[in-house]
Amino acid sequence: MGWYKSLVLPIVRWIDAETAHGLAIWALKNNLVPRADDATDATPSLETDVFGRKFANPVGLAAGFDKNGEVPNAALSHGFGFVEIGSVTPLAQPGNPKPRLFRLYSDRAVINRMGFNNEGADVVAARLRKRARRGVLGANLGKNKYSEDAASDYAKGVEALGPYADYLVINVSSPNTPGLRALQGRAPLEKLLRAVLKARDSFAKGVPVLLKVAPDLTDEDKSDIAAVVLKVKLDGMIVSNTTIDRPVGLNSYDQDEKGGLSGPPLMAPSTKVLADFYRLTEGKIPLIGVGGIASGKDAYEKILNGASLVQLYSSLVYHGMDLVTEIKEDLVRRLRKDGFANVSDAVGAAFPEISGKGIPVDEALAAKEAHAAKKVQAETASKPAQASKPAQTASETKPKPAPKTRKPAQAAKPGKPAATTKARKPAASKTDTAKE
Repeated sequence: MGWYKSLVLPIVRWIDAETAHGLAIWALKNNLVPRADDATDATPSLETDVFGRKFANPVGLAAGFDKNGEVPNAALSHGFGFVEIGSVTPLAQPGNPKPRLFRLYSDRAVINRMGFNNEGADVVAARLRKRARRGVLGANLGKNKYSEDAASDYAKGVEALGPYADYLVINVSSPNTPGLRALQGRAPLEKLLRAVLKARDSFAKGVPVLLKVAPDLTDEDKSDIAAVVLKVKLDGMIVSNTTIDRPVGLNSYDQDEKGGLSGPPLMAPSTKVLADFYRLTEGKIPLIGVGGIASGKDAYEKILNGASLVQLYSSLVYHGMDLVTEIKEDLVRRLRKDGFANVSDAVGAAFPEISGKGIPVDEALAAKEAHAAKKVQAETASKPAQASKPAQTASETKPKPAPKTRKPAQAAKPGKPAATTKARKPAASKTDTAKE
């Protein structure tokens, strides 16, 4: 990874982000990207079975990098356990106007508003048909920008790409296609998924179907989505896509560009949403954790919080392909340190009441304590809203309530907090500059 940071990154930062991405695809296609000698070595502790598929390791390449299915095998040769192409729409489309891809160097993050630019399902399918089949390949499906029948678009994607994919992803969470995220609502989502599953049974029988969701969801949204996923018996979920929120503390010039934010600033909120879905689905639905992964520690945290697999993309911009091997090696060390025989044993270990797995030591315990702390913080943040009770404010600044107040405890508890209050941070902690 040293060669990438010292030689490639200083040059790349002066090249337009989308042009640099095109060069990366070209270099992979022509076998010009150096890779570690042990990149594809088998590691028994990392091997895992998820939704009926065998994965050499749990670290995957997220959708968005290889939109048109040009280099899946080349990416696999760098040590990924699986690769997801797309998003692919039925018809080719150019996407949103340029510039539409921005690197936030100070934050090691990325903002994009690409808009599902791709060559179309038929072209991608023809390319996959010629591909030497190896590893695990997922196909991420989207709808065309001006299509009025979303269900038909996704069904066409299933028909075209299902025969060549090891799993299919229904992407209703990109912030860059108008109206797309509205499909995450309970009624439209159930209707859509039933249509997709019907198409799957007709054109790609047995191929798992997953749903990719946004991190910008209310507690009600998450409950509704989880209920639908369980009801229609979906095979899995990907949590999450990019965020339209802008966390406080971003330091890069392009931080206010519209689009979806990815990279380290997304790590905490996406992991929070991941844990929420793990609890809401009671660990019955395999989850792929995405968002902010740039180290083995990050990947391990996703796994402890319920992810059976993980994906990354943005971190490759700053660390190069060797990062994949580094993450896998670190995962092996962390699994061994915490007493897990393999990666599947660690899935959901931060929530033993759901996973049935005890918390061995260190990081699993830390993950659970962090979740408990966030819950307390969220519940505390809900109390100032009771502005009509000044006694409560006073109690926050004094060790004891005023003598006249007989029941300060009751004053400080306006009511039982909703179990899901913790899902959103106070609005003051974010600047919502990216809404389209």
